[in-house]
Amino acid sequence: MFDAAAFDALKFQGDPLADAVVADLVATNRVSVVNEVLEHFRANDQPIPEQLPDLVRDFLVATDNPPDWVDHDRVARAYGFFVDDGVHVASVLTFGAMVNCYAQPRASRVLTLTHGLNQPHRRLSETSQFVMNMMGRDAFGSGGTFVPTIQKTRLIHAAVRHFLTTSGRWDVEADGVPVCQQDMVGALLIFSVQVIEGMRRIGISVTEEEAADYYYVWRVTGAMLGIPVEALPESLEEARELSTAVVEAAYGPSPDGVVLTRHLLDLYERLFPGKVFDGVVAAMVRQVVNPEVADWMEVPNSRGWGRVVSTGARLVRALERSEDNSALATAILDRAGALLLGGSVRDLTNGQSTTLSIPTDLHERWAAAGTCPVPAQAGPARVDLAEPGPVQPGAASAGAAQAGPA
Repeated sequence: MFDAAAFDALKFQGDPLADAVVADLVATNRVSVVNEVLEHFRANDQPIPEQLPDLVRDFLVATDNPPDWVDHDRVARAYGFFVDDGVHVASVLTFGAMVNCYAQPRASRVLTLTHGLNQPHRRLSETSQFVMNMMGRDAFGSGGTFVPTIQKTRLIHAAVRHFLTTSGRWDVEADGVPVCQQDMVGALLIFSVQVIEGMRRIGISVTEEEAADYYYVWRVTGAMLGIPVEALPESLEEARELSTAVVEAAYGPSPDGVVLTRHLLDLYERLFPGKVFDGVVAAMVRQVVNPEVADWMEVPNSRGWGRVVSTGARLVRALERSEDNSALATAILDRAGALLLGGSVRDLTNGQSTTLSIPTDLHERWAAAGTCPVPAQAGPARVDLAEPGPVQPGAASAGAAQAGPA
């Protein structure tokens, strides 16, 4: 059962292992050296670089393995689900999950104080990269790339906590720890439970087993991110209940959230040429998120495009029912799901500082099926613990800035 007192206590809990590493690196002026080494540390089975300080090496060793209770068969099933529906997951993540993150006033304020309000391309690419690495084949085992992604994310979260709490611009007593474990649980539920709900709202069929397995991978990921395992519901049903009781209940309007959403919509709208499609992106957001959230974030409401998108969702449901018997239906669904992600990748890698790299196995599977949103793998996403920003010299990834995994 949900323990409100225990969940509230997570508001004041950070990540002691990662926090100690960052505090030491800052005190000894070794952040830039570690950044340079970690930039080339990308594979699960890659040896830990010898030139890293002992404290960093100890952290990487201590956080290298998934929890003992991980069920690799369930992880493999989730991978199969993502092979089939990964482009749809990505579309809902971009249309809905990002906006739901902005509906968390405290998380939006963290984002404002670290990244500023005008970098939606970076937040989108880093969030997408996290999910791509998580859903690659054998993400937690040999040949995968996700374990270093998790470890770097923990250090970035710790960097945000350190620089915000020492900047004089964050009141821990009143607001809790920035990027606290409570926020981490909330973001995990947004990116798992609420993404599945969003897929169903646009007509994508997801079985209960697929939904449960997808959430399970996120639960394993949460444990590796340092979230106390007792704070992560075991079952999908319990996760849904927690999402409703504490995550959605915490949504609300804020000036930061409104501005962040506007910048995000501007980014998406640039993917559609001319003026004829103005309003379609906002209509897609309104189809995926709750109407109240859309209103709080001041997402424009076009009745015309709203009807088009709603009709499209019904069409997708009809096509889904015919997928097994219709190659044409399958092609339409996959192309529709890849459109936004493909456009985002082209935009994000066109002169921007961040890139999106699709794991080789997913790229090959999607390319064979004709659904890969990019013609070839892009370069690796850069992770930096000491980037320029409003809080010097702090930095935040998408997950850090939104107080969650990404």
